[in-house]
Amino acid sequence: MRVVFDATALRGWDSSLVNFLVQVVEPCRERGVPVDQEGLPSGVRRLIALAEAVPERKGARTKAVPLPILDRIGLAWIRGGESVSAILSFLGDVTQAVGQLVRGKARYRSVDLLLLIQQAGAEALPIVTLISFLVGSIFAFVGAVQLQKFGAGVYVADLVGIAMVREMGAVMTGIVLAGRTGAAYAAQLGTMKVTQETDALTTMGLSPLEFLVLPRMLALGLMMPLLCLYSDGVGILGGAAVAVGMLHIPLVTYFGRIKTSVDLTMLSGGIFKAAVYGVLVTFSGCLRGLQSGASASAVGDAATSAVVTSIVLIITACGIFAVTFYILGI
Repeated sequence: MRVVFDATALRGWDSSLVNFLVQVVEPCRERGVPVDQEGLPSGVRRLIALAEAVPERKGARTKAVPLPILDRIGLAWIRGGESVSAILSFLGDVTQAVGQLVRGKARYRSVDLLLLIQQAGAEALPIVTLISFLVGSIFAFVGAVQLQKFGAGVYVADLVGIAMVREMGAVMTGIVLAGRTGAAYAAQLGTMKVTQETDALTTMGLSPLEFLVLPRMLALGLMMPLLCLYSDGVGILGGAAVAVGMLHIPLVTYFGRIKTSVDLTMLSGGIFKAAVYGVLVTFSGCLRGLQSGASASAVGDAATSAVVTSIVLIITACGIFAVTFYILGI
């Protein structure tokens, strides 16, 4: 018995063919099975001979030995502790940078701040408009289906108004900007780290946190409350479209119920939440960007991690706010 190759129908080949043939020939040689390579192209035969000319280094193929479960648990705890330590260290550095800003000693370019405000604010309006309108419409539709059973369809305005102003306007805006702006911040800072621009700033005596992180935090912290207000209004309009089109509620009645159910305390609470969510998104994006490794894939991983971290922090903060506001009676 012997192995014979027939490559008469082969029109083209690359290194993957050579790798496959080496994997076929090697076991045959180990088992004493003759291999006839005459049917292969001459270039392939030369490459196979070249691959076999250099003996494989002993120990080059090492089998992965799975760690015991206790070792894996310990390593997970160690990595978790290191992550918490890095977050706290970054938080301290950011606090120090904010202190420099309060004292008027923070060094960053005003033109960068204005550009970041435009990117985080005006350029985010289309996606915020779409998401907010759809969320308001969905709330109104789901509420209308249930409230119609009790003849209370008019209260769909209360449902949409309270939900958008208290929670969903701020939360949805925060999540949208986490995927749009937070990921961009992580990618930008990660790329700067890869190209050693952050090291260059340090060499010139400039703090990367003051020059890069602080303007981003200011821009998103200022724009998030405004975007939240805009999101609230668009969401209420989305609810109005469903209420008028599906329940045939007069527009004056709809907005009258909104005015009755929504007060200034709810509105200010939602704006405050939005400002906090903006800071959390910037914190996560800049943290993961500055933690990025020195490769293209690491920058992508940093952007993904920034989005995940931002969303987790936003949802956690939302739960904390809900309990706190309930205790305070807000």
